[in-house]
Amino acid sequence: METRQCCIAGGGPAGLMLGYLLARAGVQVTVLEKHADFLRDFRGDTIHPSTLNILADLGLLERFLALPHQEVSELTGEVYGEVVTMADFRHLPAARPFLVLVPQWDFLDFIADEARKLPTFTLRLGAKVVDVLQEAGRVTGVQVQEGERSYAIGAALVVGADGRHTTVREAAGLPSVDTGAPIDVLWFRLPRSASDPARTGGIIQPGAMLVTLNRESYWQCAFVIPKGSLADLQAQGLAAFRERVAGTAPFLRDAVGTLHGWDDIKLLSVQISHLPHWWREGLLCIGDAAHAMSPVGGVGINLAIQDAVAAANLLAAPLRAGRLTSAHLQAVQRRRAWPARVTQRVQVAVQNEVLSPVLARSQQPSGVPLPVTLMQRLPLLRRLTARMIGIGVRPERVLHPDGEPARLQDRPTRM
Repeated sequence: METRQCCIAGGGPAGLMLGYLLARAGVQVTVLEKHADFLRDFRGDTIHPSTLNILADLGLLERFLALPHQEVSELTGEVYGEVVTMADFRHLPAARPFLVLVPQWDFLDFIADEARKLPTFTLRLGAKVVDVLQEAGRVTGVQVQEGERSYAIGAALVVGADGRHTTVREAAGLPSVDTGAPIDVLWFRLPRSASDPARTGGIIQPGAMLVTLNRESYWQCAFVIPKGSLADLQAQGLAAFRERVAGTAPFLRDAVGTLHGWDDIKLLSVQISHLPHWWREGLLCIGDAAHAMSPVGGVGINLAIQDAVAAANLLAAPLRAGRLTSAHLQAVQRRRAWPARVTQRVQVAVQNEVLSPVLARSQQPSGVPLPVTLMQRLPLLRRLTARMIGIGVRPERVLHPDGEPARLQDRPTRM
């Protein structure tokens, strides 16, 4: 049986970043991704300043920014007809104080290409983890299905980074607690005209919320609906849905005709959940496998990457030395569970106190909500929102393979 020091299930942002960081530290690591490539649409495409800081630590930032992308210094929204600024990233302590919009497959390809340069890194595409191997209560590896071939990989550590529908978590018997969510999201893309507004942001109207991400040639759109209401929308017909979108964002009226069927619209069933225990002996879960996030704020990818950085910082040395214990795994959860839960509480508050009332409203209010008014009058509030979205709670920084912090010249300066 093949053996590695670490085997990671899932080639998403958390799994690939962790694999890269561990291999960079000299750990023998294999990342298993069930799909044959990274080309899946309607995934989170926002790379936040916290992640840009990490890329700066790794000396990869300039190469990453050479990829085709868009930069967002402010998040704006149209609230009941009034354009407002919700977050101002320009004052963040970051290597680059803006959000980057880039297709997730480009980001994953970029990290994978960098990781492949390292001699202890292996990525296997089309390799699905179907079970974990266990011996005397300890997880000792994984069972893999790759095409017609089935095989096992033994590992000192198995990491479940395979998303909210994780196989690893279920196979290891780690129970998840579902917080619940009152919303779902419909993702679709529409062509963008040169006469369209340029801003990336949200549009709130009575009974509707639409987020539009400017991708230059097209809009990536997220239409928020009450939880479980897709069947009712479909019963009303596609024409009625197109009219709802156009009524919410009139500049899209000509573009909505490109939605030819419900297959053009993908449902994201919003889920907020967490594991009381991220680990058991020989196994650790990170990212959505440990704490599924709401799309509110677009922070899920970046929180998963923070998990990966913390895990690499804490686990690389004991893995390399062959002295990994459960205490090391517990330390990862102790460091990252609190930021995840705080972020989820904020997301729940936004869903319950902002989004649900908007979707339930049938008439235009007399003015914008008081919190929005205060945000326009007090720039500090816009900066605080940007801090929560762009940097988050307890941001991580990369340690060099020798265990020392990033060199002073690697650290971003306040801009």
